[in-house]
Amino acid sequence: VITTATFWANLWKTCVTDSTGVSNCKDFPSMLALDGYIQACRGLMISAVCLGFFGAIFGLVGMKCTKVGGSDQTKAKIACLAGLIFILSGLCSMTSCSLYANRITSEFFDPSFVAQKYELGAALFIGWAGASLCIIGGSIFCFSIAENSNSPRRGYAYNGATSVMSARTKVQNSIPDKTTPKHFDKNAYV
Repeated sequence: VITTATFWANLWKTCVTDSTGVSNCKDFPSMLALDGYIQACRGLMISAVCLGFFGAIFGLVGMKCTKVGGSDQTKAKIACLAGLIFILSGLCSMTSCSLYANRITSEFFDPSFVAQKYELGAALFIGWAGASLCIIGGSIFCFSIAENSNSPRRGYAYNGATSVMSARTKVQNSIPDKTTPKHFDKNAYV
């Protein structure tokens, strides 16, 4: 029986999966014994997640459709703050993914490196895409403050329900007639 094994590692553990589908993962034994780039990547990713959480909270408060947050000028400033936090979160995530990918590629192409060599995995590409979306979304939030804040907020008034019969009644009332119009006849619901 020939079994092949796939080795993979991330910021938190190293794993091996054989051809039968059995995985064996091992957490890193000590945080202080790790390489410096893994510690830096861990810190940046945790910072990105925390900043993204607070950016989402500020983004919800800064939206015009919520009643929390005060006036439109205050909401615009809160939305701009949320945008800056999202941009900072995206930059932390982008830096972490790029630092990790740089280390992997430099070890892979180094002929004197004899230990286990890794390739770029799907998690790095997902991280880059998520960081790009955070930066783009944060930029959109920041541009929300550029909207004209002097214009009043448009309100919509409810004028009541209109029906086909009310239009017919108006036409019939313009012609002098002595009969009383029926408001709910068989054609009212057609």
